[in-house]
Amino acid sequence: MSEPKPPTPTPGDTYKGWLFKWTNYIKGYQRRWFVLSNGLLSYYRSQAEMGHTCRGTINLATANIAVEDSCNFVISNGGAQTYHLKASSEVERQRWITALELAKAKAVHMQAESDDSGDECPAAPPSSGQGGGCRNLEIQSTLRTLGSKVEDLNTCNDLIVKHGSALQRSLSELEVLRVSGDVGDKMKQVTERATLFRITSNAMINACRDFLSLAQSHSKRWQKALHSERDQRIRLEETLEQLAKQHNHLERAFRGATVLPSSFSNPALGNKGGVSGKGDASDEDDDNEFFDAMEDPAEFITVPADPKYHRRSGSNASGFSCETGMDDQSVNFDELSLASNPESPQTLELEPVRQRRTRIPDKPNYYLNLWSIMKNCIGKELSKIPMPVNFNEPLSMLQRLSEDLEYYELLDKAAKCQSSLEQMCYVAAFTVSSYSTTVHRTGKPFNPLLGETFELDRLKDCGYRSLCEQVSHHPPAAAHHALSEKGWTLRQEITLASKFRGKYLSIMPLGSIQCLFDKSENHYSWKKVTTTVHNIIVGKLWIDQSGEIDVVNHKTGDRCHLKFAPYSYFSRDVPRKVTGVVTDKDGKAHYVLSGTWDEKMEFSRIMQSSKGENGTEGKQRTVYQTLKAKEIWKKNPLPEGAENMYFFSSLALTLNESEEGVAPTDSRRRPDQRMMEDGRWDEANAEKQKLEEKQRIVRREREREAVKAASTPEEADGVETGTEASEVSDETDTEDSPPLTPVASPYGPSHVPFQSAHPDNYQAMWFDKFDDPASGETLHVYKGGYWEAKEQGSWDMCPEIF
Repeated sequence: MSEPKPPTPTPGDTYKGWLFKWTNYIKGYQRRWFVLSNGLLSYYRSQAEMGHTCRGTINLATANIAVEDSCNFVISNGGAQTYHLKASSEVERQRWITALELAKAKAVHMQAESDDSGDECPAAPPSSGQGGGCRNLEIQSTLRTLGSKVEDLNTCNDLIVKHGSALQRSLSELEVLRVSGDVGDKMKQVTERATLFRITSNAMINACRDFLSLAQSHSKRWQKALHSERDQRIRLEETLEQLAKQHNHLERAFRGATVLPSSFSNPALGNKGGVSGKGDASDEDDDNEFFDAMEDPAEFITVPADPKYHRRSGSNASGFSCETGMDDQSVNFDELSLASNPESPQTLELEPVRQRRTRIPDKPNYYLNLWSIMKNCIGKELSKIPMPVNFNEPLSMLQRLSEDLEYYELLDKAAKCQSSLEQMCYVAAFTVSSYSTTVHRTGKPFNPLLGETFELDRLKDCGYRSLCEQVSHHPPAAAHHALSEKGWTLRQEITLASKFRGKYLSIMPLGSIQCLFDKSENHYSWKKVTTTVHNIIVGKLWIDQSGEIDVVNHKTGDRCHLKFAPYSYFSRDVPRKVTGVVTDKDGKAHYVLSGTWDEKMEFSRIMQSSKGENGTEGKQRTVYQTLKAKEIWKKNPLPEGAENMYFFSSLALTLNESEEGVAPTDSRRRPDQRMMEDGRWDEANAEKQKLEEKQRIVRREREREAVKAASTPEEADGVETGTEASEVSDETDTEDSPPLTPVASPYGPSHVPFQSAHPDNYQAMWFDKFDDPASGETLHVYKGGYWEAKEQGSWDMCPEIF
């Protein structure tokens, strides 16, 4: 993971980055964008706010900077403002501390200069001695100014003495005069000399005032400069002391790393890993990150690995304990192959066949009270609540499933991995990446009609294409199949169970996701976590993901256990946090994954594990010694203006774009969804009701035929009566409201039976049910024929659902 470079001590330097700021005991630490510029530290909620809204600013000239622990530090200006900040790692914290100290020194210097009368250093050509020359010129200029003021004072003093003596003589002569005609001339002379004396006195007073002000300002400035130089010297001494300690530590680490057994001197292994050469072990040790211990009930803690593990071979002949997380030679030096060179063979750059759209019409500002609709639906299935399009987004659930492929590059990289453990890291990161688009997406996708499809053909752009189909209406289920030229296949069948609890809405995806790789024949499967929509009654809607995912490799027995931490008002941990451990079939841990499901994921190689202290619940936590964490996935930034376009990602903006040659059942052809995208919401609501009624009629006819086929001749007469009774109960059955309720099953979520009031003989068009022997699950699998039908332009077999 590339870190921002430390700031250099140059005038006008700016340092930016993300930090976690303590807000209060309700919200804990919140992620904020900080900008350090011109001695001021400002923060914003996001980078987009920099142009218009600043949440707070602190002047570093009068601030105190204190380090609390490996990642936390405090900035305070005497009690009026105090920022409790937290960096993502110790390295990042140290870089911020260095930048803040430099900025503080500059701010003190700039404040001292601002107290000056305004004299500036004359411009000089840049050179290595410009700072000293500028200071000398500045002092000379100040001395010349003071000298001129002293000369002005001497001149004024001479004039005061001269005019004062003349005035004194005139007054003396005036006293001895007798009453005569000469008195008027003498009075006039005295008045003139008094005026000259007053003018000279005022000039003397002004000159004295200027001299005093100038002397005081420069005295104060030089005093501050002296204190600044003293503080700078103290900081430099402390920095030198710290550097000496680090140098001593690196020397010891280097000596320990160079004393290696004979198995470490194999030049083939050394060249393969690219870590041979003087000083590499110490350099890598210097980049180690210290991870915060997770709050209880965390199962493990990660700490930096000992430097001796940074130069290693594929064998355990060096005397490491059996707890060491090193596996066979097929995975040695894999952190380099995972992060440094993920694309070792240079692939040909594919040109897109078309320019896809980057905008959709802005969302209209229609207000509708959600509580007025849902207050009578507490405890019911979400799919039983008929919802207007005002709460939707102009995409169907099939298109939302296709959005899982936004970060398909993770599976492309996984297909190239030689080790199944490496491959597991990428597959686990892919499972997390599918939630990154949900953080701001509070709109409900359209429930697909039975038989509705959606194709995503990116074969020429990205090397894959996928197909989704709504394969069942009781219960509503969607099947998805994606095939890539890079050697992987993704398939999933998802059924949603949801409950409205008044304050929040819980959505529990049922079914499994499977990923198969052609080259290694590895077969992975996992399930999704629970999605919760908060503030249904009052406040701004926000979404959280919580639960646990087990990604299982059914061929090798490898497993990755991912934990999505639910948001807590009282937690001081990072919001939306995800942690995971990759283990082999024997339960030995090899990798640690950490990050957030809305931003990025990192992984680090485990070198050694041991049992640590007990947590608050009495569970003994495992301590993993890991190498430096490397970034494996990062969220793509949202397009400009996404807040006005339902917070769609760049991929989501293209999903409903009209395309020629797609099936007549494709979601792009759905009229109510198209009307909503165009901003015609009233027409969309009317069209939605028509489609729901049409679906009811087709379903009743299909159920009637199924009942007739299953009935004996004696029972045939009662079929019509039973069907009419079922139609009465179907009056409220809409596209959003299937008349089914999931019940508990002892076989787990993948075997949830459904209570159905109507038999249904519907067969999916492009998918068939399949019992997977590897995972033991039953799901719909693509049976073929769609892409061939598209090439021929033959869609006669498709039903007219729109």
